[in-house]
Amino acid sequence: MNTITKQSINGGEFLIKDTAAQDIFIFEEFSEEQKMMAQACQDFIDTEIHPKIEEIDSMKNPDLVPSIFKKAGELGLLGISVPEEFNGMGMSFNTSMLIADIIGGAGSFSTTYGAHTGIGTLPILYYGNEAQKSKYLPKLATGEWAACYCLTEPDAGSDANSGKTKAVLTEDGKHYIINGQKMWISNAGFADIFIVFAKIEDDKNLTAFIVEKDFGGITMNEEEKKMGIKGSSTRQVFFNDCKVPAENLLSERGNGFKIAVNILNIGRIKLGAGVLGGCRTVASYAIKYSSERKQFGVSINTFGAIKQKLAEMAIRTYACEALCYRAGQDIEDRMAALAAEGMEDTEAKLKALEQFAIEAAIAKVHGSEVLDYVVDQGVQVYGGMGYSADAPMERAYRDARISRIYEGTNEINRMLMVGMLLKRAMKGEINLFEPAMAVGNELTAVPSFETIDTSELFASEKDVIKKLKKVFLMVGGKAAMALQDKIESEQEVMMSLADVMIEIYAAESAILRTEKLVSLKGEEACKQQIAMSQVYLFEAIEKIQTAAKEAIASFTKGDEQKVMLMGLKRWTKSDLVNTKELRRQIADYMIEKGSYPFS
Repeated sequence: MNTITKQSINGGEFLIKDTAAQDIFIFEEFSEEQKMMAQACQDFIDTEIHPKIEEIDSMKNPDLVPSIFKKAGELGLLGISVPEEFNGMGMSFNTSMLIADIIGGAGSFSTTYGAHTGIGTLPILYYGNEAQKSKYLPKLATGEWAACYCLTEPDAGSDANSGKTKAVLTEDGKHYIINGQKMWISNAGFADIFIVFAKIEDDKNLTAFIVEKDFGGITMNEEEKKMGIKGSSTRQVFFNDCKVPAENLLSERGNGFKIAVNILNIGRIKLGAGVLGGCRTVASYAIKYSSERKQFGVSINTFGAIKQKLAEMAIRTYACEALCYRAGQDIEDRMAALAAEGMEDTEAKLKALEQFAIEAAIAKVHGSEVLDYVVDQGVQVYGGMGYSADAPMERAYRDARISRIYEGTNEINRMLMVGMLLKRAMKGEINLFEPAMAVGNELTAVPSFETIDTSELFASEKDVIKKLKKVFLMVGGKAAMALQDKIESEQEVMMSLADVMIEIYAAESAILRTEKLVSLKGEEACKQQIAMSQVYLFEAIEKIQTAAKEAIASFTKGDEQKVMLMGLKRWTKSDLVNTKELRRQIADYMIEKGSYPFS
């Protein structure tokens, strides 16, 4: 995409600025090279993972997952983001999103993959010095070595900086001695490299270290018995006088918390994309099963209740695809723009990721909850067989549940996205309060009754999106004024505001994706995508009404509350949509195609 002509938008500004369809990237625009890479990834899953899924989950063969992991390295799948000079593929950020997306259909192996390529490798790529990069990245990119990330402790989960693991410099200054305990460490059972976070002396913030397994002083508990992702290695790791060379300190002393936060930003948006392969796989299973399963003498896919479920799986997946790749390209474009201005490449990447941390959190929350919805409905379509371990839905249902917990719980991410937005507004980085004041003034003004030219595709839907943004500005602005510095302790209000943000971003992304797709293929070819976008927006309005109403009730009363509720009613008003017919239309198309057909 041309970053010169594209209108620049900062992270979080989607709430106060309009975005043109031509300014976003859509899934359908991936190049032939990117599609070939995605196909190679899918072929790898079909050949190496799906036929062995039971054996992988049983964990009876400890060499199986490491051997599959090494094959992924031989194909180049572990080095998508690693520069070619370090034996990687050197591909773009959105390409790495695409591969994470496809790998999402690989069950528990997607956790193994994500832990290595994301939080295991990227701290060295983004924060390592040249010597560290040269030593470790080539082996990590090819799968010769596996990596894991050691941050969480028994008493330090969401509050990661409260960790108690200690690092003490030896008298000769040549080594750090690390002592402490880490838990829920993915890939720990076969990792060669551990990214370890510890505090030096009485430092306020963590420091990060690159620790090789062969340094010694590392012991582990047995594999955790988990609800899902059973085929991934998850262990507690103990560091007992682990002797780490001083040159293996990563970045600077006390910079560990910053590393953790920035790497988690990447992990969040990659997880948003990483659920998509699972969503499509489950939807395709449900389509196939509903075609084959007969009740009352006909296939159950002829029933409206089943069609509603199939269509809704597709609608939510489609919107999630739209928002993930929109945000991914915004990050990539910002990386390129900062580098063009002369910023050093690694710093440009980190600054771009930090800039769109709000969208990364949205992708994580929305994606994980879409996946949970899809697998839950998948079980329901299968009926009794959905509850059986002999059918694919039982595993998918269990595997999906972790997505709402790791990379920061969805509750933490909801509060983070609102907190970041308000802090940026306070610093003057986002002009949020001026539009919020304008909306506040509009509340008491005489409503305008401007007519909209509905001859243009999505004209009325875009008008609705503008009004939904006013809902956020009204409620968020008033909450910030009323609660002031207490707002972050009002977690229920923060989460309601986050729900409004998420639904605005998802609905707008779906509409913009479809509008751009229509410009490329024509309206007739995009009938189902238009229907999906319309249904998603209709549902988003309902969710925004509920979330905003709960927030308004929690910090207002009397006349002020009445005025805000009137504003909410005015700005969530929209034409009634026949969602039943649109969902049936979408479902019939899915049934005809025999799988999820929108990517």
